[in-house]
Amino acid sequence: VARLPDQARAIVDASAATLRIASTHALSFTFLPGWLRSLESRLVVGPIQLMSDVMQQCEALMLQGRAQFLLCHAHPQVPSRLDPASYLSVAVGHDDLIPLSAPDKTGQPQHALGKPAKGPVPILAYSAESGIGRLVRALRGAALEGVRTQPALTAHLATVLRTMVLDGRGIAWLPRSLVTDELAAGRLVEAGDAAWAIAVEIRLFRRRGAAPPAAEAFSRAVVDAAPPGPDLP
Repeated sequence: VARLPDQARAIVDASAATLRIASTHALSFTFLPGWLRSLESRLVVGPIQLMSDVMQQCEALMLQGRAQFLLCHAHPQVPSRLDPASYLSVAVGHDDLIPLSAPDKTGQPQHALGKPAKGPVPILAYSAESGIGRLVRALRGAALEGVRTQPALTAHLATVLRTMVLDGRGIAWLPRSLVTDELAAGRLVEAGDAAWAIAVEIRLFRRRGAAPPAAEAFSRAVVDAAPPGPDLP
Protein backbone atom coordinates (compact mmCIF):
# COMPACT_ATOMS: atom_id res chain seq x y z
CA VAL A 1 0.00 0.00 0.00
CA ALA A 2 2.81 2.42 0.87
CA ARG A 3 4.39 1.91 -2.58
CA LEU A 4 1.18 2.58 -4.52
CA PRO A 5 1.45 6.42 -4.64
CA ASP A 6 4.99 6.25 -6.03
CA GLN A 7 3.98 3.61 -8.56
CA ALA A 8 0.97 5.70 -9.62
CA ARG A 9 3.16 8.78 -10.08
CA ALA A 10 5.63 6.76 -12.18
CA ILE A 11 2.81 5.60 -14.43
CA VAL A 12 1.50 9.16 -14.83
CA ASP A 13 5.01 10.49 -15.59
CA ALA A 14 5.61 7.78 -18.20
CA SER A 15 2.24 8.46 -19.80
CA ALA A 16 2.89 12.22 -19.93
CA ALA A 17 6.28 11.66 -21.62
CA THR A 18 4.83 9.35 -24.29
CA LEU A 19 3.66 10.93 -27.55
CA ARG A 20 0.45 9.32 -28.75
CA ILE A 21 0.29 9.67 -32.52
CA ALA A 22 -2.47 8.35 -34.77
CA SER A 23 -1.44 7.99 -38.41
CA THR A 24 -3.10 6.63 -41.50
CA HIS A 25 -1.58 3.37 -42.72
CA ALA A 26 0.00 4.78 -45.89
CA LEU A 27 1.84 7.57 -44.06
CA SER A 28 2.97 5.18 -41.32
CA PHE A 29 4.84 3.23 -44.01
CA THR A 30 6.20 6.10 -46.06
CA PHE A 31 6.35 9.58 -44.55
CA LEU A 32 6.38 9.19 -40.78
CA PRO A 33 9.75 7.42 -40.18
CA GLY A 34 11.82 9.97 -42.10
CA TRP A 35 9.80 12.88 -40.73
CA LEU A 36 10.47 11.78 -37.16
CA ARG A 37 14.18 11.46 -37.93
CA SER A 38 14.22 15.04 -39.24
CA LEU A 39 12.60 16.29 -36.03
CA GLU A 40 15.28 14.63 -33.89
CA SER A 41 17.70 17.40 -34.87
CA ARG A 42 15.41 19.86 -33.02
CA LEU A 43 14.49 17.88 -29.91
CA VAL A 44 14.93 14.55 -28.20
CA VAL A 45 11.91 12.51 -29.29
CA GLY A 46 10.96 10.28 -26.38
CA PRO A 47 8.74 7.20 -26.40
CA ILE A 48 6.00 7.14 -29.02
CA GLN A 49 2.79 5.17 -29.07
CA LEU A 50 1.90 4.89 -32.76
CA MET A 51 -1.66 3.97 -33.65
CA SER A 52 -1.85 3.19 -37.38
CA ASP A 53 -5.36 2.85 -38.81
CA VAL A 54 -7.78 4.08 -41.46
CA MET A 55 -8.70 7.76 -41.37
CA GLN A 56 -12.11 7.26 -39.77
CA GLN A 57 -10.62 5.35 -36.85
CA CYS A 58 -7.76 7.84 -36.48
CA GLU A 59 -10.29 10.66 -36.23
CA ALA A 60 -12.18 8.65 -33.60
CA LEU A 61 -8.98 8.24 -31.57
CA MET A 62 -8.53 12.01 -31.58
CA LEU A 63 -12.15 12.72 -30.67
CA GLN A 64 -11.93 10.22 -27.80
CA GLY A 65 -8.73 11.81 -26.50
CA ARG A 66 -6.75 8.59 -26.98
CA ALA A 67 -4.33 10.26 -29.42
CA GLN A 68 -2.63 13.63 -29.05
CA PHE A 69 -1.76 14.01 -32.74
CA LEU A 70 -3.13 12.85 -36.09
CA LEU A 71 -0.97 12.59 -39.22
CA CYS A 72 -2.94 12.27 -42.45
CA HIS A 73 -3.40 13.37 -46.05
CA ALA A 74 -5.64 16.43 -46.31
CA HIS A 75 -7.04 18.95 -48.77
CA PRO A 76 -8.57 22.39 -48.04
CA GLN A 77 -11.75 21.51 -49.94
CA VAL A 78 -12.40 18.29 -48.00
CA PRO A 79 -13.02 18.91 -44.28
CA SER A 80 -12.20 16.28 -41.71
CA ARG A 81 -14.34 15.31 -38.72
CA LEU A 82 -12.06 17.41 -36.50
CA ASP A 83 -13.74 20.79 -36.03
CA PRO A 84 -11.27 23.67 -36.56
CA ALA A 85 -12.81 25.35 -33.52
CA SER A 86 -11.41 22.53 -31.38
CA TYR A 87 -8.40 21.33 -33.38
CA LEU A 88 -5.38 23.02 -34.93
CA SER A 89 -3.26 21.67 -37.77
CA VAL A 90 -0.08 22.39 -39.69
CA ALA A 91 1.11 21.20 -43.10
CA VAL A 92 4.26 19.13 -42.61
CA GLY A 93 4.64 17.81 -46.15
CA HIS A 94 3.06 17.33 -49.56
CA ASP A 95 2.06 14.36 -51.69
CA ASP A 96 0.11 13.51 -54.83
CA LEU A 97 -2.71 11.03 -55.33
CA ILE A 98 -2.33 9.67 -58.85
CA PRO A 99 -4.41 7.17 -60.84
CA LEU A 100 -2.18 4.24 -61.71
CA SER A 101 -2.33 1.10 -63.81
CA ALA A 102 -0.05 -1.80 -64.57
CA PRO A 103 1.65 -1.36 -67.96
CA ASP A 104 1.08 -3.49 -71.03
CA LYS A 105 3.92 -4.97 -73.12
CA THR A 106 4.56 -1.61 -74.76
CA GLY A 107 4.77 0.25 -71.46
CA GLN A 108 1.36 1.91 -71.90
CA PRO A 109 -1.30 1.60 -69.16
CA GLN A 110 -3.44 -1.52 -69.39
CA HIS A 111 -6.36 0.61 -68.19
CA ALA A 112 -6.67 4.34 -68.81
CA LEU A 113 -8.99 7.24 -68.06
CA GLY A 114 -10.25 9.48 -70.84
CA LYS A 115 -9.24 7.16 -73.70
CA PRO A 116 -11.36 4.86 -75.90
CA ALA A 117 -11.74 1.43 -74.36
CA LYS A 118 -13.41 -1.82 -75.36
CA GLY A 119 -15.39 -1.91 -72.11
CA PRO A 120 -15.81 -0.19 -68.75
CA VAL A 121 -12.65 0.90 -66.98
CA PRO A 122 -12.15 -1.22 -63.83
CA ILE A 123 -11.75 0.95 -60.72
CA LEU A 124 -10.10 -0.23 -57.52
CA ALA A 125 -11.83 1.90 -54.91
CA TYR A 126 -11.40 2.77 -51.25
CA SER A 127 -13.99 2.00 -48.60
CA ALA A 128 -15.89 4.74 -46.80
CA GLU A 129 -13.50 4.50 -43.83
CA SER A 130 -10.50 5.53 -45.93
CA GLY A 131 -9.22 9.10 -45.90
CA ILE A 132 -7.72 8.78 -49.38
CA GLY A 133 -11.04 7.46 -50.64
CA ARG A 134 -12.77 10.49 -49.10
CA LEU A 135 -10.44 12.81 -51.01
CA VAL A 136 -10.79 10.99 -54.32
CA ARG A 137 -14.58 10.85 -54.12
CA ALA A 138 -14.87 14.54 -53.20
CA LEU A 139 -12.38 15.87 -55.74
CA ARG A 140 -12.63 13.49 -58.71
CA GLY A 141 -15.99 11.80 -58.21
CA ALA A 142 -17.80 14.18 -60.58
CA ALA A 143 -15.20 13.65 -63.32
CA LEU A 144 -15.47 9.87 -62.92
CA GLU A 145 -19.20 10.08 -63.56
CA GLY A 146 -18.35 11.07 -67.12
CA VAL A 147 -16.25 7.95 -67.67
CA ARG A 148 -17.61 4.48 -68.25
CA THR A 149 -16.29 2.59 -65.24
CA GLN A 150 -17.07 -0.48 -63.19
CA PRO A 151 -16.04 -1.27 -59.61
CA ALA A 152 -13.55 -4.11 -59.55
CA LEU A 153 -12.54 -4.11 -55.87
CA THR A 154 -13.07 -2.06 -52.73
CA ALA A 155 -10.59 -2.07 -49.84
CA HIS A 156 -9.57 0.01 -46.82
CA LEU A 157 -5.85 0.27 -47.51
CA ALA A 158 -3.71 1.83 -50.23
CA THR A 159 -1.18 -0.99 -49.81
CA VAL A 160 -3.84 -3.55 -50.74
CA LEU A 161 -4.92 -1.54 -53.79
CA ARG A 162 -1.28 -1.15 -54.84
CA THR A 163 -0.97 -4.94 -54.94
CA MET A 164 -4.14 -5.22 -57.00
CA VAL A 165 -2.95 -2.54 -59.46
CA LEU A 166 0.37 -4.34 -59.87
CA ASP A 167 -1.63 -7.48 -60.68
CA GLY A 168 -3.37 -5.62 -63.52
CA ARG A 169 -6.82 -5.62 -61.97
CA GLY A 170 -7.63 -1.96 -62.61
CA ILE A 171 -6.93 1.66 -61.75
CA ALA A 172 -6.46 3.06 -58.25
CA TRP A 173 -5.48 6.46 -56.90
CA LEU A 174 -2.33 5.87 -54.85
CA PRO A 175 -0.05 8.27 -52.95
CA ARG A 176 3.07 9.00 -54.95
CA SER A 177 5.09 8.51 -51.75
CA LEU A 178 3.88 4.90 -51.61
CA VAL A 179 4.79 3.94 -55.17
CA THR A 180 8.07 5.75 -55.83
CA ASP A 181 9.99 2.53 -56.53
CA GLU A 182 7.25 1.04 -58.72
CA LEU A 183 7.04 4.19 -60.85
CA ALA A 184 10.81 4.40 -61.25
CA ALA A 185 10.99 0.75 -62.31
CA GLY A 186 8.05 1.04 -64.71
CA ARG A 187 5.98 -1.53 -62.83
CA LEU A 188 3.24 1.10 -62.51
CA VAL A 189 2.33 3.88 -64.96
CA GLU A 190 -0.01 6.84 -64.74
CA ALA A 191 -3.48 5.99 -66.04
CA GLY A 192 -4.60 9.53 -66.86
CA ASP A 193 -3.32 12.99 -67.64
CA ALA A 194 -2.32 15.55 -65.02
CA ALA A 195 -5.93 16.69 -64.54
CA TRP A 196 -6.75 13.39 -62.81
CA ALA A 197 -4.00 13.77 -60.18
CA ILE A 198 -4.72 15.38 -56.80
CA ALA A 199 -2.14 17.50 -54.98
CA VAL A 200 -2.61 17.02 -51.24
CA GLU A 201 -1.01 18.12 -48.00
CA ILE A 202 0.29 15.95 -45.23
CA ARG A 203 -1.06 17.58 -42.07
CA LEU A 204 -0.56 17.09 -38.35
CA PHE A 205 -3.62 17.79 -36.17
CA ARG A 206 -3.77 18.38 -32.42
CA ARG A 207 -6.44 19.54 -30.00
CA ARG A 208 -6.44 23.19 -28.95
CA GLY A 209 -5.35 23.97 -25.41
CA ALA A 210 -2.55 22.89 -23.10
CA ALA A 211 -0.92 19.48 -23.46
CA PRO A 212 1.75 17.61 -21.45
CA PRO A 213 5.26 19.12 -21.73
CA ALA A 214 6.50 16.42 -24.13
CA ALA A 215 3.59 17.05 -26.49
CA GLU A 216 4.09 20.83 -26.31
CA ALA A 217 7.79 20.49 -27.10
CA PHE A 218 6.96 18.19 -30.00
CA SER A 219 4.43 20.72 -31.33
CA ARG A 220 6.99 23.52 -31.23
CA ALA A 221 9.54 21.40 -33.10
CA VAL A 222 6.95 20.51 -35.74
CA VAL A 223 6.10 24.19 -36.30
CA ASP A 224 9.77 25.16 -36.54
CA ALA A 225 10.40 22.46 -39.15
CA ALA A 226 7.20 23.01 -41.16
CA PRO A 227 6.86 25.06 -44.34
CA PRO A 228 5.00 28.40 -43.97
CA GLY A 229 1.31 28.03 -43.16
CA PRO A 230 -1.16 27.71 -40.27
CA ASP A 231 0.77 26.97 -37.09
CA LEU A 232 0.21 24.74 -34.15
CA PRO A 233 0.70 26.59 -30.87
